[in-house]
Amino acid sequence: MAIKQPASRPANPRFSSGPCAKIPTFDLNNLADASLGRSHRAAVGKAKLLAAIEETRALLGVPADYKIGIVPGSDTGAYEMAMWNLLGERPVEMLAWESFGAGWVTDAVKQLKLDANVQTADYGDIVDLAAVDWDRDVCFTWNGTTSGVCVPNGDVIPAGRQGLTLCDATSAVFAVDLPWDKLDATTFSWQKVLGGEAAHGMLILSPRAVERLENYTPAWPLPKIFRLTKAGELIDGIFTGATINTPSMLAVEDYLVALDWARSIGGLQGMIARADANVNAVAEFVATHDWLEFLARDPATRSNTSVCLKFADDRIDDSAAFAKDIAKRLETEAAALDIGAYRDAPAGLRIWCGSTVNTSDITSMLEWLDWAFETEISAL
Repeated sequence: MAIKQPASRPANPRFSSGPCAKIPTFDLNNLADASLGRSHRAAVGKAKLLAAIEETRALLGVPADYKIGIVPGSDTGAYEMAMWNLLGERPVEMLAWESFGAGWVTDAVKQLKLDANVQTADYGDIVDLAAVDWDRDVCFTWNGTTSGVCVPNGDVIPAGRQGLTLCDATSAVFAVDLPWDKLDATTFSWQKVLGGEAAHGMLILSPRAVERLENYTPAWPLPKIFRLTKAGELIDGIFTGATINTPSMLAVEDYLVALDWARSIGGLQGMIARADANVNAVAEFVATHDWLEFLARDPATRSNTSVCLKFADDRIDDSAAFAKDIAKRLETEAAALDIGAYRDAPAGLRIWCGSTVNTSDITSMLEWLDWAFETEISAL
């Protein structure tokens, strides 16, 4: 007998892994204080940019002696900036267990032509972090957005390391309590866990990273949009709100509103709790439905934001086509939008469980997923 459609739909069916769902209280009217039509270098613009930096520091617990800058090009621009400025002084260890990490490997090996030791793992696994040479500069993603596999903690990174750690934390920050003492260059974008707007990246530098910047000059030329130093000194204005290029003050206002919301729900710990509740709801569903599995094999390395799933049913001959049909059916029913797996990842679903998503919407969506699966499998 066919399974009945669920009685209600998610209030917000947006489960895209980027750009991600806006904060639950989002309203365009809340952006009315944006300093539109004004120079970002005017006092009002600089004040808002500095507020975005310092509110980020306060919520994330970033140490006072770390530098935080707003840079162009989203997380990609921020991470490229870190690589092009910091790498080359010593050998490099490149770690990858999904597509974005693999992209950083390509840039390091083929573009910068670095002396790099490359360690990779298949989708669903993570490299042996204990085997990494942390006296090299190490580049890695904390949370693999396209694989749902994340670093479990920072314990394996030695405090006395000689190299720098360059961490792409874009799907982890605000959903994970990052160990700042183990991270030297950390990047993220606004459109992930806080559901902000695209095009702006954040670059957080430790004192060790700043020391490298001021005492090492890369062998390659740096375009203006990447330059962090001038005459051997850090361009400190970048880290007080004097951005390299013109930012969107509307996007800045949206980020400030999202930061206010994060504080209202308990700050970082409140954000983490919401993401954990969401992924736990998915885990409970997976545990009672044998046709679905997490792509991440080890629960200790399972993401609490970009949750990747695969189908496990012998009746399915074409996993990719089946997964696309499920995603399309859910979108047609306005039960879940944009939950197909990333194009380079194994066939399946990717459900954003970050802090801006309400757990009630996750549980409602899972009821529809159950219906969609039974509907599609019966048609085979």
